Amino acid sequence: MSLYIHKSGILDTIQDAGRYGYQHLGINPGGVMDAMAMQVANILVGNSIEEAVLEMHFPAAEIVFEDNVLIALSGADLSASIDGTEVPILHPVWIRKGTTLRFGKQREGARIYLAIQGGYQANQWLHSYSTHLKVKAGGFEGRALQKNDRLFFKVNHDSFIPAGKNFLILPWQANVSELYTNNTFQFVRGAEYEWLTIPSKQQLEKNSFLISRQSDRMGYRLEGEILHATGKELISTAVTRGTIQLLPDGQLIILMADHQTTGGYPRVGHLISADMPSLAQMNSGQSFTLQQATIEMAETKWMQQQSNLRQLQNACNFRLQEYVY
Repeated sequence: MSLYIHKSGILDTIQDAGRYGYQHLGINPGGVMDAMAMQVANILVGNSIEEAVLEMHFPAAEIVFEDNVLIALSGADLSASIDGTEVPILHPVWIRKGTTLRFGKQREGARIYLAIQGGYQANQWLHSYSTHLKVKAGGFEGRALQKNDRLFFKVNHDSFIPAGKNFLILPWQANVSELYTNNTFQFVRGAEYEWLTIPSKQQLEKNSFLISRQSDRMGYRLEGEILHATGKELISTAVTRGTIQLLPDGQLIILMADHQTTGGYPRVGHLISADMPSLAQMNSGQSFTLQQATIEMAETKWMQQQSNLRQLQNACNFRLQEYVY
């Protein structure tokens, strides 16, 4: 009931939806960068949408499955293959014991997620299985996976794979076209939006922003036209995932999963929750534009996204009865 890390990737960690309710203690929520991909992968294998998954970046791990298991890959397309035969993302796939999952070139996206039916055995910290690298808690011993590590499964799996085959791709695919946004992300005004000069407010929505190489799970630093704000001082105050801060050099940073809990830079906006997964799948060197939205617009887009997820979950649960239950 396990998988074996034959070769580690650049940053492979166990993540779930995150640990909330502790920001007043200075503990950030963390969790997956792309919550949509996590939920889709779990739906495809019949899990709860918040079951912990394996989040991988390119180059990703080489994984040997030591037991039969139903898996699903979602998020980035990293040219996944099983024993040399390419397999698609967004499909449930039965894997036979002894087979190897590898990743080739990075075709699209920044992060790929591996869910297994029933979930992984992992360490819980503050009601979450997400790996907190700084505290060294949660996930797999509070760290990224390394060569020779084993991740154990919560449940045993029967095999639905025909004799002579190492895997079986189940005949349906998740359509995620309505769950992601292409290159134009919406934001709502932040508490210090009015500190921006009129020309800077215009530049915020007119110009494109490049994701800097100084970006990581804490935040995406952006490169674009220099923005200016009034010379007011700001005491350190609360921030959250999606907060858009104006740095002293006139550039922006968008806070991501491992963001700090407070900050002293002006909060000129907040990326809407529905667009955070799309941003999380962008790589350094890619660019996008920002478009202002109202709270009502943000709520409508989020509710539509959730409705699409529920439809996908209902459809997958119905199809999985033939192969799993």
